[in-house]
Amino acid sequence: MDTALADRTLLELRAMIRPSEDLALYRADMADWEWAERGELPGWRASHRDWVRANDACRLDILDRLGSVGPLPSRDLPDTCTVPWRSSGWTNNRNVTQLLEFMVRRGEVAIAGRRGSDRLWDLATRVYPDAPVVAGDEALRIRTERRLRALGIARARGPECPVEPVDVGEAGEPAIVEGVKGTWRVDPSLVGQPFSGRAALLSPFDRLIHDRKRTVELFEFDYQLEMYKPAARRRWGYYALPILYGDRLVGKLDATADRNAGVLRVDAIHQNMALDKTMTAAVDHEIKDLAHWLELDLTLPGQLSTAEPRRRPAGDRVSPGR
Repeated sequence: MDTALADRTLLELRAMIRPSEDLALYRADMADWEWAERGELPGWRASHRDWVRANDACRLDILDRLGSVGPLPSRDLPDTCTVPWRSSGWTNNRNVTQLLEFMVRRGEVAIAGRRGSDRLWDLATRVYPDAPVVAGDEALRIRTERRLRALGIARARGPECPVEPVDVGEAGEPAIVEGVKGTWRVDPSLVGQPFSGRAALLSPFDRLIHDRKRTVELFEFDYQLEMYKPAARRRWGYYALPILYGDRLVGKLDATADRNAGVLRVDAIHQNMALDKTMTAAVDHEIKDLAHWLELDLTLPGQLSTAEPRRRPAGDRVSPGR
């Protein structure tokens, strides 16, 4: 993946890695971003547009600096915003980083690479391929059909998710899930096809579980990323990884990557259903593979446990999902 990102076979677009040729499916939206009007859906986009317009001088300063010196990390770009970005969250007053995100959506700047954990920004014309733009309606059709094929089953309308939606519009055909209210959409070409599952540890951001309501409706699997909760209120751990086995979500892995000690420590495995010997062996293999990938030794509990996770000392970090 590093090689593909370096030669730009893959590109980073709004926190996701995408094939470079897929940029053509987003260019029409980028071109239209400026023209969102109040009363249109989504309405919040007009407010974002107004904030960018109010700081147009800063936007031009950033483009000028990148044009002369780029690629650069955000801290090396000028903050000449006259209207600060206001938020109740961590983005409050982070004017340059917020403006860059909107400039990505406008198709003006792009992530050219990374230096450590820092994103390097540059003019989009230097990063994106010069390919014909796919018209907006056609691009939307292609994206929703791909999304349905990837998800397997989805709602026509779902909760708002600005980066990559979880709904699929009129793609596919309607379907009913027994015991679940409402209508779903499925790709008829996938129905009735043979299925061979496996065990996997999922990232909290995996698209299979990204829509938490869908996860409950289809898999009866309750899950939340609890890293932002006080430790005493966590049920499964700071960064618990959902465990997939076959076509079922069977539990959560609470594990800590202790870099100082050089170990991946399994704090608890919370079972949503009883794991037999075959399932246990498959899950153990995935945990060992995760430790190998992280280049850490593995510390396993004596047996699979449904115990509450231990309180984690300050500064400890749970391993990233895969």
